[in-house]
Amino acid sequence: MLTADITLSTSFHRGPVDRRLFGTFVEHMGRCVYTGIYEPGHPTADEYGFRGDVADLVRELGVTLVRYPGGNFVSGYRWEDGIGPRDARPRTFDLAWRGIEPNEVGTDEFLRWAALGGLTPMMAVNLGTRGIQAAADLVEYCNVREGTRWADLRRSNGTADPYKVPLWCLGNEMDGPWQIGHTSAREYGALAREAGKAMKLVDPGIELVVCGSSNREMPTFGYWEAEVLEQAYDVADYVSLHAYYLNDGERAGYLGSGAALEAFIGDVIATADAVGARLGRKKRINLSCDEWNVWTRDPSVDLTAREPDVAMPLTEHEYTPLDAVVTGDLLVALLNHADRVRVGCQSLLVNVSAPILTQPGGPARKQTIFYPFALAAHMARGQSLHTVVAGSEVSTVRHGDVPAVAAAATHDEDAGEVALFVTNRGAEPVRVRLSHEGPGTLKVQDAWMLTATGSGLPLPFTQYAPADDGTTILHLPAESWTALTAQRKD
Repeated sequence: MLTADITLSTSFHRGPVDRRLFGTFVEHMGRCVYTGIYEPGHPTADEYGFRGDVADLVRELGVTLVRYPGGNFVSGYRWEDGIGPRDARPRTFDLAWRGIEPNEVGTDEFLRWAALGGLTPMMAVNLGTRGIQAAADLVEYCNVREGTRWADLRRSNGTADPYKVPLWCLGNEMDGPWQIGHTSAREYGALAREAGKAMKLVDPGIELVVCGSSNREMPTFGYWEAEVLEQAYDVADYVSLHAYYLNDGERAGYLGSGAALEAFIGDVIATADAVGARLGRKKRINLSCDEWNVWTRDPSVDLTAREPDVAMPLTEHEYTPLDAVVTGDLLVALLNHADRVRVGCQSLLVNVSAPILTQPGGPARKQTIFYPFALAAHMARGQSLHTVVAGSEVSTVRHGDVPAVAAAATHDEDAGEVALFVTNRGAEPVRVRLSHEGPGTLKVQDAWMLTATGSGLPLPFTQYAPADDGTTILHLPAESWTALTAQRKD
């Protein structure tokens, strides 16, 4: 049996785990909104038309934040089309996904749904076909109390108090040639700077996310981040990164996706800090990983091969136990950078490559990727810990050699509890020696396990035992993800 060592100490913190790390994403794409979160006439629908069964699963998932309305959709969206009396709203052509947008759900409906679910909203503005004025107007509509054109219109539409949306995306994936309004890094950076300036004049308390690279393989990666931040550093609070990992048939490479995300995050941090140093700024730009997920197949579709309609299914993956293990490993990568990755959004929430699938008029159900997210969201509390892993490596075609075992840990000082998340990326079982440096030992309280060859449901993990030297021995199955909590005992 292979062996590995995990060493941690509750005295060595990376930084607090921002609860917004456990966010999600709702886009007007496929069936995410219509017959996803929203379906008037469904047996569980509330008075506003939102599905209660989906809302229950969202709460169980442990989601804290939700990004809206896109995604690619936002780059052709006129937010004014989605406010006011529903019977007066236009049906519009969606340029991103080549569908028909009925505009039954818009800003007010979404923000009401988010508030009812206790979710922090993260709104995106259109910097593709629109720009500075439309972005500032939307902030005014959402966040100004009264006495101005757009604030008073919100009040006349039925919402007296401002929504106080705290977090805003300055466009979406503007580095991508597929994006409506795609432009250069310099041009986008200048537009983001001026739009952000106007938005913060409306509400100085908001935080802004500038677009980073759509993926690590973009030919402009690195240059794009540096140039955008050169232009917009002073208005930006975060730079985004989007990370999707496809099961292309190389099993070892797919299981190594977490290592690729770790490297991606590290590169973006280094680039942002280099720009800050060059500009002489003390402020650090944090990261918003506001799209991440796994794909079971290539999501590319020929959008021109069908007639546009409302809520046409797109990328409705059926996820496997293997996908759940890789999802858990991506969460390990995010937690290990919680000092700088402050926002995360698994993409998307419902139906479109999602942890939740619905049937129109029928039930909603959990996918396998639901479970690692829910476990991490409920267990990871307090401070992210420096976690040192020593062991063998796994060779992959896609990522080169990656560590066979990856781990992240958090420490809830108030509860005196440590949460540990461990991935065995290898094809063989591993015997792990878990050591706590400093006073006290760790006593496992609760533990769950997912395996790539299992049912996809988390099972109790019992293959651990205390050793005479104060360590804990964990026997991890091949291709598995394990989540456990432990109390520090003096």
